[in-house]
Amino acid sequence: MRFLAGFWRLLVGIKDALVLIFMLLFFGALHAVLTYSPNRPVGSGALLLDLNGTIVEQPADRGPLDSLTAGGAAVAREHRLRDVVRALDAARTDDDIKAVVLDLDRFLGGGQVALETVGEALDRVKRAGKPVFAYATGYTDDSYLLAAHASEVWMSPMGGAAFAGPGGSRLYYKGLLDKLGVNAHVYRVGAFKSAVEPYIRTDQSPEARQANEALATALWQGWQRNVANARPKARLAEAVANPAGAGNLSQAAVGYGLVDKLGEREAFGARVAQVAGKDDKTGGFRTVRLDDWTAEHPLKYKGGNIGVVTVAGTIEDGNAGLGSAGGETIARTIRQALARGDVKALVVRIDSPGGSALASERIRSALLEAKAKGLPVVVSMGSVAASGGYWVASAGDHIFAEPTTITGSIGVFGVLPTFEASLAKIGITTDGVKTTPLSGQPDLFGGTTPAFDKLAQTGVDDIYGRFIALVAASRHLAPARVNEIGQGRVWDGGSARQLGLVDAFGGLDDAVAEAARRAKISSPSIVYLEKQPSWWEQLASDWSRPDNEGEDDGSDMLSRLAARQQAIAWTAIDDARRLASGASIQARCLECEIALAPRTPDRNLGRWLLSLLAR
Repeated sequence: MRFLAGFWRLLVGIKDALVLIFMLLFFGALHAVLTYSPNRPVGSGALLLDLNGTIVEQPADRGPLDSLTAGGAAVAREHRLRDVVRALDAARTDDDIKAVVLDLDRFLGGGQVALETVGEALDRVKRAGKPVFAYATGYTDDSYLLAAHASEVWMSPMGGAAFAGPGGSRLYYKGLLDKLGVNAHVYRVGAFKSAVEPYIRTDQSPEARQANEALATALWQGWQRNVANARPKARLAEAVANPAGAGNLSQAAVGYGLVDKLGEREAFGARVAQVAGKDDKTGGFRTVRLDDWTAEHPLKYKGGNIGVVTVAGTIEDGNAGLGSAGGETIARTIRQALARGDVKALVVRIDSPGGSALASERIRSALLEAKAKGLPVVVSMGSVAASGGYWVASAGDHIFAEPTTITGSIGVFGVLPTFEASLAKIGITTDGVKTTPLSGQPDLFGGTTPAFDKLAQTGVDDIYGRFIALVAASRHLAPARVNEIGQGRVWDGGSARQLGLVDAFGGLDDAVAEAARRAKISSPSIVYLEKQPSWWEQLASDWSRPDNEGEDDGSDMLSRLAARQQAIAWTAIDDARRLASGASIQARCLECEIALAPRTPDRNLGRWLLSLLAR
């Protein structure tokens, strides 16, 4: 009895502790909600772009508890491209903004077109007579593509600059699948549709190598051209060939003309304070944070006459939140705008490697409805608009791209894994009765039949034929010509323009101007046709932002190189998950990930990896 009484007291104590913890959390959250203000005082000083994470076309939805589930680790953020550009353009004429500061210590990168767009905005700030300062412990490809546009480039004396260029290894799963006994049934069209090669090969095919080398070369030439134009006196070729110089990384960066000054953060802050003013509270320079500026100048989500539709991330069937292109979500948004009748033209901003062919067609069909009602549809391609992304773009009356945009990849494939060999290894077999050759197909446990394989391949061939036909009709090309430049081949923007896949070079502003011209709108006003962030999501974003932005030292150059490669590795694994669990027939370009911002792992990816290990 004494033991039971003690055990009961223990249970009561645990219960009381849990109730106390719950009440503390509840009242703490209640206090945070009641006292939360989305705007911090903006004031005056230097516009601080503390780019912790990546620059993307459209950040993914963030839940209110995401920052809590990170286990105390720093959360890599996604910064919206148009917010960065809007703030920079406003800084040119805002008397309260004395300078712009790029803190690149924790910057993971972005699509090349996105970074070039930010670089152009930085150049506009400098032409307005305001200095741009950049600081990092070490510089790599993406961070330096931004820093090169600064008036002064600073670096830690312990840092260095090293540029790897696009390219690297890719994961191939055939050897693992063979060991596990997994049979990957692949149905594809296109000699260059190498997205499925990891499931059927242990290395890349000659066709894939040819396409990937051309793609990487185009991106690398674009990077070098952009940096050389921004810093014409830099000895870039020597820096790439021998980043270590005579043996001192930081001195080599200065000697090559990549970096203007070496100094710790305190010295950098004192230099900026000479222009932006000193913050008496922190001892550093006075700042206007990007998030605070964005909160005070929100985007317009209603009332405009030119609707901007964003297709960012993987194109998925059904509904999806921001950062992913749900076919039903985007199509419904377009139709709702048409029903209101206030939008007179559409601009489709695409930054997507594609995905589900069915979802891509859902979005394209909604755009065709807009055209049937007399609305011009103009397409603006970001870093990537390939495969399913190009499927959507084919609905445009006029297509803009940048020279380093990655597009094309006109091809279709399907992947279906079956586990008959895996089950046989542990003594499990299948049997049953059939009334037709397709009874029970596709049988994930017993394998597919020749009849099903023929049906699946015919379905892929049919969708590819539809892809060819719609591109031929929209681009006024012969189907045979589209098939010739299709075959899953990926093209850079310059080549795509020569081939007739795009009409002109230009960014989002050019697309808006073209849409206004076609719709005969004298005073264009942009409205973004997407979900407006709720106050709860804004609260979550504010909670996830550290209070010491712009104050922490980042990692050294080697760690920065490794961090980006780790993010790319997670991206590759996430691609495998999406292929294995996504739509069976896809119009998607995995080669295009080279031009997108690296992704970080999410909960779904973790659960998928655990499921693999449990098999």
